Amino acid sequence: MSTPFMEPAEVAPSSKSGSIDNSGWRNAAIGLLAVRFIQGFIYWGGGSRRFIYGPQKLNPHGHWMAYKFQTAMPGALLGTDHVIAYLLNHFVLLYASVIIFSAVELISGMMLISGLFTRAAAVVTIGLSISLMLMFGWQGATCIDEWTMAAANLGMGAALALVGSGAYSLDNALLRANPALADKAWFRWLGGSLPLPLQAGAYRNLALALFAFTVAFNVGTYSYYRGSVVTPFHSGPTSPTIHSYALSNGVLTPDGRISFHAYLNAGTPEEPAHIVEAALLQNGNLVESWDTAALTNLPKTAFKNDFPYQQFRAGPYGIVSGMGAAATIALPSVLSNHPALTGNGYSLRLTSVNGRVFTMPLTLTTP
Repeated sequence: MSTPFMEPAEVAPSSKSGSIDNSGWRNAAIGLLAVRFIQGFIYWGGGSRRFIYGPQKLNPHGHWMAYKFQTAMPGALLGTDHVIAYLLNHFVLLYASVIIFSAVELISGMMLISGLFTRAAAVVTIGLSISLMLMFGWQGATCIDEWTMAAANLGMGAALALVGSGAYSLDNALLRANPALADKAWFRWLGGSLPLPLQAGAYRNLALALFAFTVAFNVGTYSYYRGSVVTPFHSGPTSPTIHSYALSNGVLTPDGRISFHAYLNAGTPEEPAHIVEAALLQNGNLVESWDTAALTNLPKTAFKNDFPYQQFRAGPYGIVSGMGAAATIALPSVLSNHPALTGNGYSLRLTSVNGRVFTMPLTLTTP
């Protein structure tokens, strides 16, 4: 026996009473009332923390959202790392993006809580969820925390986009105040108090397509980040727990000065990373070294950071950096009364505070 919920087109679009009294459709939407409210509250909370309760998060003169965005860069997918890097170096676009993103979270959350243009708000939260999964989905020291929340929000948004808001919503109040809205296709697509203006087959196909996308995107990103679907569990292409450095452009001068580029491209953003020792080697033999005290006393001029937020700098325990920091670092020579360096086979060895070793070849410049 067919039901109005499965065959929404059977509801007469011009009948206000028929639409509102469609018990199958309305009861399904009422059943999702808790989902709608919590989905809305999650995104309203994200926006309200910045605009109302923690405005310092939008203050560019403090530790604002730009720092959080930069921490996502090492593991961001589908080119979003390049987008983040570009924004970090263009303040006006970055600040506008943070304000717009926060405002969209706040407004779409309020719309879902109140049930105003519910389907439109749900589609917006689907987009937000996908963006967050692509940028932050790899993070989580004990589990993929950011992915889990965004994946759940994606599924919740998909359900709300299909079912709508039902009786307890501003959409329904608007319809009662203006019954002619029942005949407006835009209201049915954007609102949530009436079934979508589709035949049963078309609605089923839309629902299955949205289901397939949600499953493929969630399961696919989970498999990429952690495996445990068709492959064993793994820590992901970008480790969320162990700090790692990408080293490049190593240059050595004959008097023992070194310049190199470092990028903190893995690890937890909750704690900074530390380099506590550096050493110059030739064919595996020690030539000179910089201990923790020497690295701690490096001047600010020794660091040319790529971004103005998370940075490399001298700290109390060597060279310290936040997640996503990238910089060209200069190490002064500690050689004295030593003939000019010659030959080849030079390399730089960096040791982190947890004992991990990172090495890179150095190119010796000619006088």
